[in-house]
Amino acid sequence: MVPRTDALTLEVVELIATVVARYHEEYEEAAAKHSLTGAQARVLALLASEPQPMRRIAQQLKCEPSNVTGIVDRLEARDLVERRPDPADRRVKLAAATEAGREVSGRLRASLNFAREPLAGLSAQERTVLRDLLKRMLGEDPDDPYTHL
Repeated sequence: MVPRTDALTLEVVELIATVVARYHEEYEEAAAKHSLTGAQARVLALLASEPQPMRRIAQQLKCEPSNVTGIVDRLEARDLVERRPDPADRRVKLAAATEAGREVSGRLRASLNFAREPLAGLSAQERTVLRDLLKRMLGEDPDDPYTHL
């Protein structure tokens, strides 16, 4: 497939880049208010949903496992994360958010207003269309309620 380079496509790409940049800026600011780096906040958010082995966290963040080890070490020192054996394979250690870690992650997520406020200006139908278009762009089935962004 040949990439489109028409003016409309280029404008959409620039708008997406602006949205992403603003989201990352707000995410970093929200993380800093909780004395976290953006990377620490992202790892904590992943672990707040489910315990994971370090290798899977590294794959999701597209970084080296040694980077994840350092991030988890710092989160563990603050009692936001703990390491525990994987019940399915006791040779594997899982990183898991503690209750305090889940609370911090929840407060951080609740403080992200960048997308929430502009989206509130769209009707439910417009938000549905936007969601479905984003899912299609990511190769997901917009009609599948079980696919997640």
